[in-house]
Amino acid sequence: MSDQAIEIINGLHRFKPELGRPDFVFSFKGDVAVSEFAYAKHNVAKDMGTADWRHHDLRRTATTGMARLGIPPHVADRVLNHTSGTISGVAAVYNHFQYLDERRDALAAWGRFVEGLVRPEAVERNVVVMRA
Repeated sequence: MSDQAIEIINGLHRFKPELGRPDFVFSFKGDVAVSEFAYAKHNVAKDMGTADWRHHDLRRTATTGMARLGIPPHVADRVLNHTSGTISGVAAVYNHFQYLDERRDALAAWGRFVEGLVRPEAVERNVVVMRA
């Protein structure tokens, strides 16, 4: 996960690793895993002011955004946990590499990109202001 995702999860009041038991991060009650996403989607749609989206739109947005950032398609496929995709056919039979470092880097880059959209002041810029 990206640093931004970890920060959000650590900020949830339900996430208490010090309790010594597995609390559910994605839960409506805190002690039972989410099994139906329709309720969550309804709440997100209400907060956004639109219901015109699907869960897979998030996956499509992420993989398209990663392509924009120069993340290779086979790494984006692994981030989405696709078992087929760019590496297919005979190559998929032989290539079982998980690309963990590359996936970590891709998610970090995607996290920084999204954070720059929602909190531009939080993203370190490589810009020097010059006098006229």
